[in-house]
Amino acid sequence: MLNPFDNIRFDWLRRRRIFIGISIAIMVAGLISAVGRELVPGGTDSFNMGVDFKGGTIVTAKFRNRPSDDEIRDALNNAGVADPVIQSSTNKPDEVLIKIPLLEGETAGGAAGEQDHTLQVQAGREEVKSALDTFGKAAEGDATLDSAPDAAYKIIGTDSVGAIAGSQLRNQAVIATLLGLVGILVFIAFRYDWTYAAGAVIAVFHDVIMVLSFFSIFQWEVNLTVIAAVLTIVGFSVNDSIVIFDRVRENVPLRRTDSLFEITNDSINQTLSRTVITAGLVILSVLALVLFGGEVLRSFSLALLVGLTLGCYSTIAIASPIAIWWQSKLGDSKIKDVLAPAAKGEKLASSSRRSVTRRPVTR
Repeated sequence: MLNPFDNIRFDWLRRRRIFIGISIAIMVAGLISAVGRELVPGGTDSFNMGVDFKGGTIVTAKFRNRPSDDEIRDALNNAGVADPVIQSSTNKPDEVLIKIPLLEGETAGGAAGEQDHTLQVQAGREEVKSALDTFGKAAEGDATLDSAPDAAYKIIGTDSVGAIAGSQLRNQAVIATLLGLVGILVFIAFRYDWTYAAGAVIAVFHDVIMVLSFFSIFQWEVNLTVIAAVLTIVGFSVNDSIVIFDRVRENVPLRRTDSLFEITNDSINQTLSRTVITAGLVILSVLALVLFGGEVLRSFSLALLVGLTLGCYSTIAIASPIAIWWQSKLGDSKIKDVLAPAAKGEKLASSSRRSVTRRPVTR
């Protein structure tokens, strides 16, 4: 078995304050970015929300000779449409679904309800049509591409995703993420110990907040694919934490006289090869998506790249120190002086196990 870090003896936990300091600095930078953008007059939003959350217009177009996604995107950008989403149809290769953000000022003139919806659809359709006209003439009215041989394309459908729908999607995404974290907390608490569960879940929250910080600082677009990436990051990060926690659980009964600090540090080193090889291969695959996946997968691949990298980091820098600290506090309240003395600031491995009870014996 490939084990490139077999004999490593790096003291990870002794540098935990440095790691935690780096995390705090990045999260504070993300907070400043999010709050600052909202407070600055005329500034941008905290996050660059995509059509899925912010709302917009959806136009379905059918081409005689379909241009590439990049050509359609360039035409829309040249027409002043920012952040368009281009989706191809798997069973209809000549059709394309175009999503564009809400057009500022089109729905602010006192119109409401159906009128507001109609204005948005019409405005979005005209914006897309003006961009697609660069590829040729459009088939108008009841004309089709077969009945109009000089037409290059035809808009066969338009619809609108309103701000209310976007808000519902955003709330559902948050609820799905929180339910996933609760499920992870219950599983780890049942399978290992609730103190381990606390460390793992806090590390997952750390990963999600860090990813959001990067998206706020660099204003990468947030859409539903980013939510899918976040849920993937949650599972990946917890998987790494469980591997280390499982090794800690194996080492505790074998090294009862050692401190939990030493056992956890050695467990991290013992599983480091597995962490680096597994995470490294996944990160290389995601890096290929970032470089060659195109604009459609850009937000998804960036979220995965940042999140998976931070997931490996947080397992060592966040989850393990928190689990030790939590168990140390639990030990202070449950373990009395009947235990053998340990080094200052460190608890014996046996003090972290709820099933261990030592009492003085009278003979």
